[in-house]
Amino acid sequence: MKVKKQKLKDIFSEGVFKGEVKFMEPMKNHTSLKIGGPADVLAMPQDVFSLINMHAALKRNKIPVLPLGGGTNILVRDRGIEGVVISSKSFRRIGVVSRDDSYVYVTVEAGALLQRLVHYTKENGYSGIEGFAGIPGTVGGAIFGNAGAFGCEIKDVLVSVEIMDTEGKIKKIKADQIAFRYRSSGILPGEFILSAEIKLTAGSTEEVSSRIEDFLNIKKEKQPIWEPSAGCVFKNPSGVSAGKLIDESGCKGMRIGDVEVSNLHANFFINKGRASASDFIRLMEEVADRVKTKSGILLEPEIKIVGRSNVN
Repeated sequence: MKVKKQKLKDIFSEGVFKGEVKFMEPMKNHTSLKIGGPADVLAMPQDVFSLINMHAALKRNKIPVLPLGGGTNILVRDRGIEGVVISSKSFRRIGVVSRDDSYVYVTVEAGALLQRLVHYTKENGYSGIEGFAGIPGTVGGAIFGNAGAFGCEIKDVLVSVEIMDTEGKIKKIKADQIAFRYRSSGILPGEFILSAEIKLTAGSTEEVSSRIEDFLNIKKEKQPIWEPSAGCVFKNPSGVSAGKLIDESGCKGMRIGDVEVSNLHANFFINKGRASASDFIRLMEEVADRVKTKSGILLEPEIKIVGRSNVN
């Protein structure tokens, strides 16, 4: 279905939406890979009321939507995205809900950067997510993909998640009712994560700060976190590292166009300048083929590929 530009403009001129709207916005400006064609519309609602009204209008007109967090674990195709990309950029508050002798319960909105949350815990001496140091993106994206590192996943500290479902209804779900798995959750792609409550341990600022710095230093040594990437490209197969398999298949330094397999961590593909999504996908396919030939293991993508295909 081709979305008519005038129909989209009419929806955002109805007076029920408050926030920022950009038409034909290049998604390379909103992804950590700095790759991606234009979205028909990029909408950044400033409150939940605007989000609900916008979602209802889009659903009524059968216009596709794509929730967007920090754009860190995503590859947008070169022909861009049909419909409306909804950014959670305005939803970024963090605050303590309650505490007892041992635990602190913190509420955080989905658009808050994960590293801002890590810094918040560092300043206040709240322990439980030190291993997330250096992971880019938003809290909402981390929940949707069940982000993790150093043996900890975000599901381990979650109490509940508030979402807007595909019908536009707001509901609160307990963490143990969500089907979390390795790098995935039971939250549907069309559902919009609004906020979450997490449970942390009350500790000392010195100890929490020290652990965060230790984890961050380890990451800096082993991952090219200063270069444009989407994080790990492939999921780790059971019992083995995808990066190790890629390295052993002789793929480090492989390059197609301006996309290169990192020489530091083989499961990171780097945008070396003017990379395209088509070159990125071709490199993924080539690497996966080499790993399959060498080890017999078929790698599964961890990054999410979205947007119009090259077929008209």
